[in-house]
Amino acid sequence: MDNTDDALARIDTTVAHPARRYNYWLGGKDHFAADRASGDAIAAAMPGVKLMAVENRAFMGRAVRYLAEQGIRQFLDIGTGIPAPNNTHEVAQAVDPATRVVYVDNDPIVLTHARALLTSAPGGTNAYLDADIREPKSILTHEDLRATLDLSQPVGLLLVAVLHFVREDEYPQEIIDTLTSALAPGSYVVASHATWEFLPAEAIEKLTANNPDGRFQARSGTRFAELLSKFELVEPGIVSVAHWHAEDVPGPRPSAEDVACYGAVARIS
Repeated sequence: MDNTDDALARIDTTVAHPARRYNYWLGGKDHFAADRASGDAIAAAMPGVKLMAVENRAFMGRAVRYLAEQGIRQFLDIGTGIPAPNNTHEVAQAVDPATRVVYVDNDPIVLTHARALLTSAPGGTNAYLDADIREPKSILTHEDLRATLDLSQPVGLLLVAVLHFVREDEYPQEIIDTLTSALAPGSYVVASHATWEFLPAEAIEKLTANNPDGRFQARSGTRFAELLSKFELVEPGIVSVAHWHAEDVPGPRPSAEDVACYGAVARIS
């Protein structure tokens, strides 16, 4: 990757980073002391956060497989994060190896791992864009996206665990509208979003103290529903990520209160 050296220069291991912290919660190895300290502080206030990370990842896998089974052969995954088992292309290309996937992230950590994301199944195509969800037009007009996806055909848009890093003053509804208006009818949007509405006041106070710049924006289920209100929700609608199409998942399912993350899949008409 031509930009890898630049990405390495942008990495500050002394400051906690959401992608590395998430990797830590998932049990990965791509994190540093600052990430672990931040992750542990959040877990102290919100004990279910590691479970939330695991369940969110599993939700993404089930949602991608669902879309692939509906015939979706193109995916735009924004807010990719550090590669982990069952990446979007691995799940989708297991259904059809010819599936095309574009990953998008503005995280230099992800850029250094992009080669792993670009290893496609024979017949399929993967691409990676170093771009920001807060600039959706730059994503949609990027030459690598245009070379990989045909936006006149249905696309599966993934906004998994990324919208809660878009503040209200950054206009999340406008971002969603810009992205989805560029997609053909029959496309889908997959989204998940953390919430604090199940937490006691003292836990929220601690989490707020760990979020001094307000970059993390937890939202209620009602607000999440508003962001997706223009689309046709796939059953069972907006539910905990632990419960969406989880009937065949072995073992008892954790409660919505324990996971504290909503998920939904919706069809774009």
